Order: sequence, then structure tokens, then C-alpha cells
Amino acid sequence: MLLPLAIAVALAACSKKEDAATAQAPAAPEFKLDESNLPAVNRFALADLDTTKDACVDLAGFANDKWLAANPIPSDRTSWGAFEMLDERSNAVQHQLVEQAAADAGATGVKKIVGDLWATGMDEAKINAQGIQPLAGHLAAIDALADGAAVAEYLRTSAAKGENFLFGFGAEADFDKPGLNIAYAMQGGLGLPDSKYYFDADKKDIRDAYVKHIAKVLELSGVAAADAQKQAADVMAFETRLAKVSKSNEEMSRDVSLYYHPVTLADADALAPNFPWTKFFESQGVAAPEKFSLAIPAFHQEVSKALGDTDASVWRSYLRFHTVDGAAPYLSDAFAQESFNFYSKTLRGQKEMKPRWKRVLGAINQQAGEALGQMYVQVAFPADSKAKMEALVANLGTALKSRIENLEWMSADTKAKALTKQAAFTTKIGYPDKWREWSGLDTARDSYIGNVLAAQEFNYRWNLSKIGQPVDKTEWGMPPQQVNAYYNPLQNEIVFPAAILQPPFFDPAASDEVNYGGIGAVIGHEMTHGYDDQGSRFGPTGKFENWWTDADAKGFSGRTDKLIAQFDGYTTADGQKLNGRHTLGENIADLGGLATAYDAMKKATDGQPDPMTDGLTRDQRFFLNWATVWRRNFTPEELKTRIATDEHALAQFRAVGAPSNLPAFAAAFKCEPGKPMVREGDAKVVIW
Repeated sequence: MLLPLAIAVALAACSKKEDAATAQAPAAPEFKLDESNLPAVNRFALADLDTTKDACVDLAGFANDKWLAANPIPSDRTSWGAFEMLDERSNAVQHQLVEQAAADAGATGVKKIVGDLWATGMDEAKINAQGIQPLAGHLAAIDALADGAAVAEYLRTSAAKGENFLFGFGAEADFDKPGLNIAYAMQGGLGLPDSKYYFDADKKDIRDAYVKHIAKVLELSGVAAADAQKQAADVMAFETRLAKVSKSNEEMSRDVSLYYHPVTLADADALAPNFPWTKFFESQGVAAPEKFSLAIPAFHQEVSKALGDTDASVWRSYLRFHTVDGAAPYLSDAFAQESFNFYSKTLRGQKEMKPRWKRVLGAINQQAGEALGQMYVQVAFPADSKAKMEALVANLGTALKSRIENLEWMSADTKAKALTKQAAFTTKIGYPDKWREWSGLDTARDSYIGNVLAAQEFNYRWNLSKIGQPVDKTEWGMPPQQVNAYYNPLQNEIVFPAAILQPPFFDPAASDEVNYGGIGAVIGHEMTHGYDDQGSRFGPTGKFENWWTDADAKGFSGRTDKLIAQFDGYTTADGQKLNGRHTLGENIADLGGLATAYDAMKKATDGQPDPMTDGLTRDQRFFLNWATVWRRNFTPEELKTRIATDEHALAQFRAVGAPSNLPAFAAAFKCEPGKPMVREGDAKVVIW
């Protein structure tokens, strides 16, 4: 589950709202796609099976170990598997599109925006010649800050341009009235992946490397080497202070209520007198609200204290570092290389920087993703895929309804409400019914970072324009070219961008069991997010409310505790333990999604003879394609970072976790009791 709050608030600069033009279908193609130059997709293949392994002992090893051994991680990646292969394919499609856009001298609209970002991003000589100069105005303003009041004013003025790394601010649906957008202010300000990185003993080497990185960035920005080292220590101490009052990724993922702390402006001003929120709203051009969500109030209280008791020199060092560090990927090679050295190489084990074209594509997707998406769906989303997906979603909905109706552990009252929520699901497939309007974003061919900052401000202003307005239910939280899917609890909707609707997830030409074991399980996964430990706290309209009886809530908790224990018991080959509580929501969704997809597959094929394809039964192919989806190699550094920060369990354990609880899996592979892939008795987890 990718909670929309995390998209709209923490990354508020990535979206903006204008009047959207109706687009019931992709526009008539104006782009050409050379499919012969696209990377292959990753399908389940009989030859990939490692027959020296036993599926009843380790489904992931049986299905994937042979493939993983033959497919090492590319040097510009930190992981490699089914998702990454589709991402490479999507990038290759986009690469052709952006080059065509940039070549059109008379381009207008989204084509011009995409073309300008691409052309300036690829002009390496000009970017290198400009060096740090594009940030000269920013740095001069920071150098002039003399006291806390001046710092607070700078934070307001820079935020108004969409440049705010100290805290997240943006629009999202009100937990209490999900049809209306209100403002949310979140924690932020940390350069390391999680607040725990500032304190955990096993992260000391990362902390030391981060301090060196801060010093190097400051030095590149013009600070003398000796001064840069002292300032780096000051920045690290300041961030550690913020980390002490910040919630960890695990805490945020396992208690969605932390996002919602409604206050009046008067309440917020009293909490943070050195950073009055009344003045902040005015500076952003947002009308004074009756309430807004000041999430993690202790964090904002500490920021206010720091404005009063921290020397302005520390603030200047902190602001200078984060300004340059955030801009580094769009600056000259020395800055981009240093950013890579720490964030990709040290933190995640990436051996080589991505080629410039991939990095520029990433920036376009971040700043103008849906603009590029309009171009993408013209050439990369077959019309019949949407209809076939709609049929799959309908079948999964019927299967989920039946599973809820037949739950033995849930009372009739709670069950009726669960069914009401299921009936209220809405689905988005492929691409938006309405495209975002991008008029007002002015781009040119003179400055890459100038275009990036213009888009960032444009997106931020668009996001702020939604505050106090009704929720636009046609909006998407991901562009069509992103290989992902999500459930939005505040709108009770499931969303499947076009790019994921390819093998091994979805293949219009594939047999039912393959599609149900792939995209069917993904559909079921997103539906089940409506009933995971956090999604189940929202009702059918998206309102944050309790629709459970006390007894049913207790029964649910007892079952989820067993799933926590299951994943706590998994250990990587190098001895690292998984965190079952942090990954609980995704594990619930996997378990419910796979079970629901299996039921739907059995109903869809009822009465049809088993084709016994390549000597495998229909049920075996269903579970093997599920495992194929989760084949993935990681660098050691990426593995460690994922365990520490990601609410998803590692792929190899997702491949085995859900099937081991399903009797249908044991029956399909004739697994005997006692085998590792057969969970029995109290160890067996049944939830939805």
C-alpha cells in the first residue's frame, strides 16, 4: 500500500491541479515506437525451474534460483528482477518518445515541456559550464540569514517556490470528510533514509559516510575544506536533534492515525511560536483554514525551538547543504557524482551511475510524469488490455465477496460492513479518464535546473490550489508509465497503471492461470489493502472510522499477530532478520490477494479440462507465476537498506510467505505435512 498521504504531502511538489481536459481514450498517435529496440519482458518459463530444489521446501528457490544465478544485477542498478525488467522496458519506450518530442521545434503543450526538459537535461556541456552558478541566488540569500526570524522567513519564501526539505506540506483528503481536501504538514528534514539511522549501532558506518558527504557537498559549493568539516558536524548534530522527535518508517506505516492531527491555526501558532503557521499559510497564498493536520506535532515544536536557540550559522550550513544536495543531480558532473557516491553507491551498493539519459528520464517522471504519460499510452497500451483487466477485476471482486461472506471468525455485523466496503471499491486501469492541464508551466532550452525548479514550483502551486476544494476523484497518484499499483484508502480505490499490465503480471495472450497468478494476485493484493491492519481503519467512503465490533477487532489482531510471527521467523542468507510488524500490511495483502486470485481462477476455469501445459497442472502454473513475479536479486547494501526502511518484505519471502498458508498450494505440489512450505495448526495464518 502506498498511502496517498505519502504521495501528496511528503512529495507535494510532484503534483499540481488545473482544469483537466477530457481524454476518454489516448489521443491519435503522433509518436512512433520501434518495438524491435525494446528489452524483452520476463515471463515464466519451464526452463527457469531449478529441478534440484523442492517446491515444498522452498518455492522461491525452485522457481527462481536458476534464473537469479543467470541474471546478475546490472551495474547501474541495486536490484534486478521482474519489476526492474519492466521498468527498463518502460524507460526504453519513454526514451524514444522524449527524443521525438525534443526534435519538434514547434512543439506545444506537454510535448514542449517534455522536450525542453529532455533537451536541457541532455546538454551535458552547458550543465558543466554553469557549475554552481544556477544556485548563486539561493546561496546568497542563505548567507544573509542573521537570526532565527530571518531563517523562518526564508523557510516560508523558499517553500512558496516548492523548495521545502524541512517538512512536507500539501493537500490531501480529510480523514473525517474524505470528499474534501485539507492541508497536511508532515515531518521531514533528514538526509538519511530513516530516523533510526541516526541512532542504531549497526548504522554508524553510514553516519560517518554521511558526514563526509555533507562536507564534500559544502566544499563543492564553495566552502573551504576545514570549514566544511566543522559545518558538516553541525549539520549532522542538527539532523540528529530532528531525528529524536521524528517517527520512524515503521511507526508511520503501522499507525496511519499519525498522519492526522487536526488543529486550528491558533493551536499551531501556540505550539510553534517561532514558526507561526498563520504566517506560513499567508506566505503560501492559502486561505486561513478552519483546521489543518499538523502531523507529528513534537517535530514541529522542535523546529520552533531550534529557530529560537540554534545559532544562525548552523541554520545556514544546514540550508546550504540541503539546497545544493537536493539540486546536485541537475548540476555539473562533480555534484551529480558526489550525490551518486553516497546515496546510490554507499547506501545501496550501486556500482555505476545510471547513464545520463536514464537520469534525465527520472527527472521528467518526477516533475512532469503525467505529461509524459499522455505520450506513453498512445503507443504502449493496447486497447483490449483495459477490457480484459476490467473482467479480471470483476472476477476478483466476486471472489473477495465470497471469501468475506464465508469467514468463520467474523460476526454478521462486521461482515456486513466489510461487504459494503467491497461493493464500494472503484477501479482505475491504464491511464486517467482526464488528463492534467499543464498550461502555465513555462520551460525553455537554456537551463536544465531552471526547468526542474520551474516545474517543481508549478506542481507545488497546483497542489496547494486543492486545499479547501472537493477531492477530484479522477486524479491519479502515479503516471501510466510507472511499474506499480496502489490502493487509496481515502477514496477506496484500486489503481493499475499501464506499465505493469505486461508479463509476468498480465498477458492478454496467456492462459488464465498465468494471469490470475500474476496480475490477478496483484488485483487481490490491492483489494485486500482495504482490509489490512491500516486500510481496515477506513470505511467504504474513505472516512477514518471504526466499523469493527470489539470481538472481531480482537480476533483480527490475533490472526495478524501470527503473520507477524511468521515473517519475524525469516532470515536472509547472511543472517539478517525480517521485521514482521513493519511489513505486516503488505503481508496481509499478499495472503488475501493470492487466496482471492486462486478462488477467482478456479471459478473462471470451472468445467474446463486441465491443459497440463509442459507437464504442469493449472494450479502449479498459477503458483509458479506468482513466484516469478517475486524473483529479485539485491546488492548486499540494498538488502540491508530495504530491511531497515521498506514496509514490503524481501521478494524471496513474499514468494513463499502467502503460498505456505494455502492448502491449495500443498495440494498442487503434493507437499507432505511437515514440509517448510506447509504451515499447519496454530502456525497457519488465515485472515481474509
